[in-house]
Amino acid sequence: MTNRLADTLSPYLRAHADNPVDWYPWGEEAFAEARRRDVPLLISIGYSTCHWCHVMARESFADPVTAALINEGFVAVKVDREEHPQVDGAYMAAASAFTQNLGWPLTVFATPRGRTFYAGTYWPPEARAPMPAFREVLAAVREAWTLRRTEAEESADAVTDALARAAESAPSDVPDVVAITTAAEAIAQREDRRFGGFGGAPKFPVATTLRFLQHPLVREGAPEASAAGARALAAMAASDLRDADGGFFRYATGRDWTVPHYERMLTDNAQLLDIARDGGDEPTVRGIASFLTGVLPRDGGGFGAAQDSESTIDGVRSEGGYYLRPVAERAGLEPPAVDGKVITGWNGLAIGALARAGAAFGERAWIDAAAAAADHVLRTNRDAEGALVRASLDGRASAAVATAADLGLLADGLFALALATGETDWAITARGILDDVLSGAGGDDPLLSAQGIATSPDQTDGDLPSDAAAIASAALTAWWMGAGDRYREAAVSTVSALATRSLEQPFAHGTLLRVAAGLAAPPRQLVVVTGEPHSALAAAGRGADAEVVAVVTPDQARALADAGFELFEGKDTSTDRAYDCRAFVCRLPVSDPAEVSVAR
Repeated sequence: MTNRLADTLSPYLRAHADNPVDWYPWGEEAFAEARRRDVPLLISIGYSTCHWCHVMARESFADPVTAALINEGFVAVKVDREEHPQVDGAYMAAASAFTQNLGWPLTVFATPRGRTFYAGTYWPPEARAPMPAFREVLAAVREAWTLRRTEAEESADAVTDALARAAESAPSDVPDVVAITTAAEAIAQREDRRFGGFGGAPKFPVATTLRFLQHPLVREGAPEASAAGARALAAMAASDLRDADGGFFRYATGRDWTVPHYERMLTDNAQLLDIARDGGDEPTVRGIASFLTGVLPRDGGGFGAAQDSESTIDGVRSEGGYYLRPVAERAGLEPPAVDGKVITGWNGLAIGALARAGAAFGERAWIDAAAAAADHVLRTNRDAEGALVRASLDGRASAAVATAADLGLLADGLFALALATGETDWAITARGILDDVLSGAGGDDPLLSAQGIATSPDQTDGDLPSDAAAIASAALTAWWMGAGDRYREAAVSTVSALATRSLEQPFAHGTLLRVAAGLAAPPRQLVVVTGEPHSALAAAGRGADAEVVAVVTPDQARALADAGFELFEGKDTSTDRAYDCRAFVCRLPVSDPAEVSVAR
């Protein structure tokens, strides 16, 4: 049996390299083999810090008898959802036709064209009501393919066609203030008033939704909805979801935020850093920043994707055992492994969050960590032609294409880094990446496209912003920085295309609604020009509530203006001046820190 996973980029795939299952990585070779043998594909999707993925691997994929059943009746494909998010999204959407208990590991049975005719998640090695044994599932699926193949193929085509239709969206107007506040109030109706947060168990941070509820327009127009978001942050920060070292776990299995699922994701912590900063929760900000800069950095500067839920304690694999020890007792233990994949978009989230927090709290080390990650991604996450790719590991670039969300999130993070440092090159690079994605860069998965499978069956936020929302957010930031009205038009176009759906399902479109709020409310832009970045005037500016806060030298202001960021035009003539601009109309500059309004 050929070992096809040992040299792959993904730590998750490498962990399965010695399974008796004849795994293929995601690619045309697996599809060709399924066509040649005329058997279904078994597509198993997970990620390296997923506890139940580890469990199913030990129970079933490492079992020779189960592996023989798989090898005999299927072509088995192992997919890292973090390396191939479009593949995961497409098959997760298809799986929703067969089960409402969605999650990972995701187990999909598909035709040789890759179209789903049955799917589920974790199945145990022995039947546990109401779950059948995994071997029973394999036998039943193989029987259906052999004896009722026509029905299976018709079902697969129907699911694929339905998802393609669902992806279509009729454009509408950009939501106005009333529509946006009504959407926020609808979200607030789902609040768990006893324990904080939204919904029951399992309970997730829902960071994209919380960021929307923090928007100034929501604070003013729907104060109770904004307060619900603040209560959620306070509840999470005081709960078991937050580790003693400051980092947050993925989710809680209890409605009261107890019994966490112990993996710690870059995505969650980066977004929660922004939420804590906007919420004025300095202890939580510092705890998350410590986790991001102390645990997740990789050699070369990028941030790893996640820290595992499991570790080995006294020779036994333990889920959560490390985290249940007091911090002082952890020094003698081997910490849970960090998935070292440096994912382009996820690093963009962290770059932006650390840059904003570093500027707000005067922590240059956080800004430096953001800059190091930006350098690493821009240098390493590229293919032979120089295009940005999805990820890298140990300095080796993935073959997986960068998604539109990857590029949008990276561009937005680089804009934040430019504002935090005043360095023009970050802003120019960000604008170039944004221009590329607005021109169509950020490819769909080519194998899904070749099979006619929608790579983006919807544009809802999951654990991070959707493709559309990420692009619109970066375009809005570019417009705020004075890069030109065409960026506002790009944000308007994207929001309009999804306006109806986002207002009907506000909980699933937090980032897009936050962009809509940014379009509906005139922005505040504060530029402090000073030769002393630690002056009282600079500190007053950094503490202000504004969409754009920049502390720059006269030379930096001139360079940004020369590069086409018109917000900085004419602000290079003297030092120690603060320019408070509302919708690009600037008040008379002031030099007294007391005259810089912290509030809007």
